[in-house]
Amino acid sequence: MTAIDTAPARTREAHWQSYRRLPAYAVPAQWRHWLLDRGSLTQRLIAASAGQFRVRILSQGIAKPRRTEAKALGIPRQQLAVVREVVLYGKDQPWVYARSVLPLSSLTGRLARLRKLDERPLGALLFADPSMRRGKLELARVQPAKVALPPELGIFDSPLWGRRSVFYVADKALLVSEIFLPTFSPLHSTPNDLAGHH
Repeated sequence: MTAIDTAPARTREAHWQSYRRLPAYAVPAQWRHWLLDRGSLTQRLIAASAGQFRVRILSQGIAKPRRTEAKALGIPRQQLAVVREVVLYGKDQPWVYARSVLPLSSLTGRLARLRKLDERPLGALLFADPSMRRGKLELARVQPAKVALPPELGIFDSPLWGRRSVFYVADKALLVSEIFLPTFSPLHSTPNDLAGHH
C-alpha cells in the first residue's frame, strides 16, 4: 500500500482499505490478531504489558479532519472536530500512535465530556459505553517517509501497520486510527494469552 502522492507532504494520508478487500497473504500472520481484533486495544496492551501501560498526549485541539477522515465519518471536510493524538506506552516503550477525530457535532449530551479528555485512554471510555458499536475495520501499511506523522515519534524507515474504524456512541460517530510503532512486537502476546481481556 502506498500513500496518496497528490497531496502536499504535510497532509499526505495513509491509504486505508477495508481488510475484506485485502488478500489474506497481505497481512502477516503474526499481525492479524492485533489488526483484526474488534475488542479494546487498550485492554490488550494493558495485558501484554503486564499492567505497565500509560498514555501520553501529543496534541489535542479543535481542527478540520483530513480528507479521508471526513469521508470515513460522513461529514463535510470543513466541519470542525476535536483531534487528539496520543502515544500508548507499554513497559515504558512507545507501542502505538493513536489519532482520534471527534466531530463537534457528535460531542453533545453525555458525549460532551469527551471534549476535554485527560490522559485516560479514549478506548476505555468507548468500550465502557453500552451503546457503543464499531464500524468496519480498515488497514493501512504506512510508509513514514510518505505519511505525515508527529515529529515527536522520531524518525524511522520501516513501514508500519495501522488500523482504523468509526465508533458509534449513542449513534454519534467518532474515528479512531491506531498505528503500531517499531518498538512494538506483535509477538508480545497471543490470542490465548488475552482471553477475557476484551
